[in-house]
Amino acid sequence: MEFGLFILLMILGYGVGTITEKRHYASIRKREAELQPVLVISSKYLPESETVPKVTLVRGSAVISVDYFKRFIAGLRQIFGGRLGTYESLIDRSRREAILRMKAEAKSMGATSIFNVRLETSSVFKGGRRNVGSIEVLAYGTAVIPTSRRS
Repeated sequence: MEFGLFILLMILGYGVGTITEKRHYASIRKREAELQPVLVISSKYLPESETVPKVTLVRGSAVISVDYFKRFIAGLRQIFGGRLGTYESLIDRSRREAILRMKAEAKSMGATSIFNVRLETSSVFKGGRRNVGSIEVLAYGTAVIPTSRRS
């Protein structure tokens, strides 16, 4: 009975997790195309320009959780070693989502680019046996809002 419940939870976790991840990636790709005009640059310095820009801090944060099936697969992978592809997609989705949220905030302010972009990652929730359950990625940078011409 318990083994049947375990198998049911694994199948449910795999199915729901796969659907959720596919929907999230579709949403990410759509919003990345919409926000493509807002440049994201890791350089600390603004390029020389004829305009005097207004600058402000923008940020985007995303907390994404791994599903039970992927956590189980990652646990098996730890026995044999190698890439943890299940966590790679978790981190990829979190980074892209945080950057998209930062870009959306910058665009709502009229910014054309974001400089000095940095990413911070932390584990928010540790599941049983100290396994990673959820991670947070914080993206932040300096938004450049064009305002007036230099004299």
